[in-house]
Amino acid sequence: MTDTIDFAGNEHIGVYTRVFDDVAFVTPESPEEYISAVGRELHVEVAQTTIQGSSIIGSLLVGNSRGFVVSGLASAQEIEFLKGYRKVMLLERGMNAAGNVILVNDDLAVVHPDMPERIAEEISTFLEVPVLMMSIGGVATVGMAAVATNKGFLLPPRSSRQEIEAIEEYTDLPVGTGTINMGSNLIGTGLIANSKGYLAGTATSGYELGRIEEVLGFVE
Repeated sequence: MTDTIDFAGNEHIGVYTRVFDDVAFVTPESPEEYISAVGRELHVEVAQTTIQGSSIIGSLLVGNSRGFVVSGLASAQEIEFLKGYRKVMLLERGMNAAGNVILVNDDLAVVHPDMPERIAEEISTFLEVPVLMMSIGGVATVGMAAVATNKGFLLPPRSSRQEIEAIEEYTDLPVGTGTINMGSNLIGTGLIANSKGYLAGTATSGYELGRIEEVLGFVE
C-alpha cells in the first residue's frame, strides 16, 4: 500500500484532486504514476478534467453521492463532463471555490460561516444533507481545514469542543482530530480520502498516518 505521495513534487495533493467513493478527478497534466496511485489506493475510476481551466480541482469541486457543487466559473464543457457522473450545482457569486468553502459527506455539509444563508439552503437541498455554517479550528475555508468521508471526519487539533459536538449532532461517524504534512492544520490540502482508501502528502509522518487510519476507519 502507498500511504503518501506528491503531485509533481507538491505535497498539497488535496488542492489538485477531488475524490468520491466511485470516481476521482485530476487534471490532465497529472503524472501517470500519480493517476495510477489514486485509482489503485482509493479503488476508483480516475477521470481527467480541469475546472475553470485550472488544475486546482480540489479547491473548486466538492460533493457527495447525490451531486457535485462546482465553481460557477467552470466552462460549459467541464460542466457537461461532470454531469456524466452526477447532477451539478453551480456556486455562482462570491464564494465560488466550492472545494474550499464546503466540507461534505452523505450525512452533513459544513460551509463557510459567511456564506449567504440562501446559498447554504440551496446546497442543503441539492446534496440532501443538513448544513452547518461555521468555521473549523478557526478556519473559515472548511473544505481545506478538514476531510470528511462516509467513514469519518478528520478535523485539525485546533477545533473547539463546540465545533466537534456540532458535527457529532448530525452523524454517528467518528469525529477526530489530526494533522497532515508534519503538523499542518489544513488537512484538506494534504489528504485525499474516501470510504475505501486514502493518500496523504509525502511530508506526512507515521504518527499522522496512524491518526488518519484510526479516525477514517482504516485500522485493521
